[in-house]
Amino acid sequence: MGTKRKKNKNDRYAPKKHQDKGPVKAKKHLGQHFLIDEAIAKSIADTLLQKEYRNVIEIGPGTGVLTKYLLNRDIDLVAMDLDAESIKYLNETFPMEHFAVLQGKGSFKVIEADFLNYDLNELFNNQPFGITGNFPYNISTQIVFKMLEHRDLVPEFSGMFQKEVAERICAQEGSKTYGILSVLAQAYYDTEYLFTVPPEVFDPPPKVQSGVLRMVRKTNYQLPCDEQLFKRVVKTAFNQRRKTLRNSLKTFTLSDNLKEDTIFDQRPEQLSVVDFIALTKKIADDTL
Repeated sequence: MGTKRKKNKNDRYAPKKHQDKGPVKAKKHLGQHFLIDEAIAKSIADTLLQKEYRNVIEIGPGTGVLTKYLLNRDIDLVAMDLDAESIKYLNETFPMEHFAVLQGKGSFKVIEADFLNYDLNELFNNQPFGITGNFPYNISTQIVFKMLEHRDLVPEFSGMFQKEVAERICAQEGSKTYGILSVLAQAYYDTEYLFTVPPEVFDPPPKVQSGVLRMVRKTNYQLPCDEQLFKRVVKTAFNQRRKTLRNSLKTFTLSDNLKEDTIFDQRPEQLSVVDFIALTKKIADDTL
């Protein structure tokens, strides 16, 4: 921690000294690392463009450092956490500490629940909603996959991940980090890596750097192919990413004629989202 880091354009925040413990104890089994830097919390709240909606879910609010900046907006916010201690704090102490914030135009509700197992369809009466948060690193990938399943309701998604996961979501073809998560996310959303956050601004500090990203749903997010087949093709291809598609997609029992297509000479990391859509169409036509 004492060595100097080389700056890059995404490193907007200098490390700060670790502060005293806050009102809620971080639980290791929940993957909790509470953000304690106000400037970063405000910047994460500002990642939501909020053009098509006013409803927002915050996942893992913890001590509410991001929550209060979200509530400064004209917003209907649902804070969702599994930690009973955090829920108690947000329901009882947080409103007294931030009374003025809670007098805004929007609304605030706290739910003790597991986002991964919660029925999101009825949360806002089938109205669109954004999702944000300082996501627990141990379930962050699963959060993205669940969000993608509800993409009809989610025009925007932003938040903080382990840096490597955020980079993977935003990676382009040809990159070693480009994979299943990259393709499935970018099929439906425009992804943007925004900035890097150092470990020292958390309580307790994680052993890794963090990255903040934003995903904005594409105007036309209905794929021009069988979407279930598309997902299967992508996952099967990347499960053997070092092999050419001709070898990794053997389970599809493709015709010899199709396998002569030059696309099968490539490895999955060489294909763009558009290429995977084209490949899915070819496989669908071949197996009719």
